Amino acid sequence: MARLVLPNYPPHVVQRGHNKQVVFADAADFENYLAKLRELKQALAVKVYAFCLTTNHVHLLLDPGDDPTALAKLMKVLGARTTRYRNRLEGRTGTLWESRYRSSIVQNGTHLLACTRYIELNPIRARMVAHPRNYPWSSFNTRFDTTPGADWLDEVPCFESAGLVPDEKRARYATLIEQGVPTSEIQLIRDALQRGQLTSNSVFVYEIEKITGLRITNRGRGRPW
Repeated sequence: MARLVLPNYPPHVVQRGHNKQVVFADAADFENYLAKLRELKQALAVKVYAFCLTTNHVHLLLDPGDDPTALAKLMKVLGARTTRYRNRLEGRTGTLWESRYRSSIVQNGTHLLACTRYIELNPIRARMVAHPRNYPWSSFNTRFDTTPGADWLDEVPCFESAGLVPDEKRARYATLIEQGVPTSEIQLIRDALQRGQLTSNSVFVYEIEKITGLRITNRGRGRPW
């Protein structure tokens, strides 16, 4: 099934290590990946709304901007550089990642915020930490870092257009985090990724169908649109 990527529509991307192998073994590995992500974000004009890295997979919430091919370019270069880095450390050759990353276009507004929260609460669901502030490899702490230049994330569009000052945005988002992710949201996000469909409501599905000329409906797991 062809991956759906459209200009200025953000996808939630998940990439896993091949056969669930370790991708990040220590702090230097995580830092190396994030440094490359930040570099490629600037070079390709891709927006980064959220991220979470675990030992064997990554979650990214990105926006390719006006050039939809920028997403594939970023993932290809980022994956290749991480593979070379890991192979040099271990004196090995071969693949590091699964051959195909998963992606799901996310509707702006509540769905985009829900996906951001889902990504940053991933370490909580995995019982790795008690609060996202205790996990150093997600975008949560970056989002709340007020040190000049430290917060390199892009503003989630619905917050950007709300006319709130930065402290108000952080307070509102902190409240969303404390509420946790409802089971219905978790299921919607996971199903959309599994099927390569949309994280959205039915109105948005219709909008994308009109744009693409494709039939995009929720069907059984693994079946085409």
